[in-house]
Amino acid sequence: MTEPILSVTGLGKAFGGVRAVDGVSLEVMPRETVALIGPNGAGKTTFYNMISGRMKPSSGRVRFQGRDITGLPPHAISRLGVSRSFQINNVFTELTARENVEVALTALHGRAFSLFRPASRDRRLLAEADAVLERLGLRPLADTRAGVLSYGDKRLLEIAIVLATRPKLVLLDEPTAGMTPEETRHVTRLIRGLAETGEYTFLITEHDMNVVFDLADRIVVMHRGRLLAQGTPEQIRSDRAVREAYLGEEESA
Repeated sequence: MTEPILSVTGLGKAFGGVRAVDGVSLEVMPRETVALIGPNGAGKTTFYNMISGRMKPSSGRVRFQGRDITGLPPHAISRLGVSRSFQINNVFTELTARENVEVALTALHGRAFSLFRPASRDRRLLAEADAVLERLGLRPLADTRAGVLSYGDKRLLEIAIVLATRPKLVLLDEPTAGMTPEETRHVTRLIRGLAETGEYTFLITEHDMNVVFDLADRIVVMHRGRLLAQGTPEQIRSDRAVREAYLGEEESA
């Protein structure tokens, strides 16, 4: 029987007397795409922060590939194969798209990135960076400074940076937030294509329900810090409690 790649048991986080996350348990299987949704204030961001190491839980455990990673710092969790993109663009705006990916690759290979090293000295690194950009449709923009890329292309570049770390589990935080409908469709197609390769497992938070129902194998719904429901897109779409708590409301992440 296949073991879960991510196993969260009784995870909780309290801020004073307020429990932002209250005893949430969740399993994600290898090569699965799971969407985490819920109304504003449901605790999704806090939950993500605890999984990725940006916040220590008050209670509960997080296991990745059977290893307890509860409370480990983000860089240690990333090295194990868990990488996260952020709701706000997290790129080096003064570097080119290729150089942004190179930064991630040099960290992966345990080396130091230097803008002053002639590129010709490391053709393998350049080729690896270009291959990552190609997967996201960004190869033609490799030499473009990140700061002048369109908003949608910046989000794609951030995903490229995440993929450059060779993650086994990818946490995507609102990947289509702020995008035009055309950009949203484009990014959705790319994420679906990546998922279909079988190389990645995705845990996604997303406010656009069309994106959620298009991408997710399974949907997990949080409400007021607790797990409200989980199931296939069809099950969640027909769940009365979910509709009342979330699907009939407009979400702002």
